Amino acid sequence: MIEVTARLARGSAYFAGEPIKCLLTFKNVGNPKDSMSESPKKTSAKADTLAWASAQIACFCSVSGSRVIMPESFIKQHDDGVTGSQNATSLVPHKEEHGRCVLQTNIKILFCDLRLMPGELKHFCFNDVIPSHAFPSYRGPSVKYSYKITIAMQRVGAPVRVLRVPLRVLVLYGVTEFKVEDEPLTNSLFIPTPEPTNLLDIASEILSTITSRKNSHNYKIANTSGTITVFTLLKGSVRLGEDIVGMFDFSSGTVPCVQFTVCLQSEEEISEECQRHQDVGNAILSYEKHTQYCLFLKKTHIAVPVPLHSTPGFLTDLVCLKWRLHFEFVVSKGPLKKVKLDPTQSDDCMWQGPSHLETDTVSWDLPVRILPTMPMQAESSGCTMNSYSLTI
Repeated sequence: MIEVTARLARGSAYFAGEPIKCLLTFKNVGNPKDSMSESPKKTSAKADTLAWASAQIACFCSVSGSRVIMPESFIKQHDDGVTGSQNATSLVPHKEEHGRCVLQTNIKILFCDLRLMPGELKHFCFNDVIPSHAFPSYRGPSVKYSYKITIAMQRVGAPVRVLRVPLRVLVLYGVTEFKVEDEPLTNSLFIPTPEPTNLLDIASEILSTITSRKNSHNYKIANTSGTITVFTLLKGSVRLGEDIVGMFDFSSGTVPCVQFTVCLQSEEEISEECQRHQDVGNAILSYEKHTQYCLFLKKTHIAVPVPLHSTPGFLTDLVCLKWRLHFEFVVSKGPLKKVKLDPTQSDDCMWQGPSHLETDTVSWDLPVRILPTMPMQAESSGCTMNSYSLTI
């Protein structure tokens, strides 16, 4: 028996357009039944053989049948070359996979006719580049995009066995089109030649530039009765894992605000030609929520964290994902009596709130821009496995 182990060299999160390296180990672990039945004096070492092994990167798209209709282009791309029976010896990398294959790289042959003696192992390295036009990894209520490295192998006359290694792909628009100005050429032997710019360095520079604090945005929130508060958003673009920080100023408000709630939400919008029914609405998911009582409060602030496991906003032919802050203000319909303190009196006094208060709710949505973070930081979103094994 041969044990196959696949391990990603850096981790499971990568940018689209970034090279990826997967380390593979093939080891002959022998047959446990033979080792138990044979006596120590009658042991014979026999080599075990694999006919071939290959690897490729593929993206699979699955949808909710009650909400989404797959376009014809997706169906044709999935049906090409997917036929085959269960006992077929030809390679069918998409067999037994959920969803349709919407993106795949060329298959790379790792070896042919690999023979291993008992206890012997050999190492191989699969190198490839994630396409720059790849979709981001996404698990939504209507659409899901998932990436896997498919490692296929086969013995002579036996069915193909497949080992799948999941990936997380982050998309930063414009990173592959970013061009670095060429350094002036010199003939000096004492000036070292500059190294080519890495994609991760370009992505880090782009993210730092976009998410840096430049200009704050002020929003005046009001209803038909008057001004409720003024909300200041420090920056409109944040990375995964960062906090969306904002400030409320109730000092200039004319409508008493009793309580406010801020919730980070993602809005999934299906394209019109892919909607199963005309009345299919946008799917909204709520994440972090912040609630605070603010009666007679002049100023306060909020810090809403963006989960690392979430997907930044993106747009494809099938779905569009947007992010927003959803506000709900509970305001009083009438003025409230305030406490008038007399500094000459030494006795403490306490304001008694009204037993009955007529309120109204004001809702407001503020779009925000969520960008990906560096792949190394996205790795800390959970305990992910980087090593996968299969015995053939």
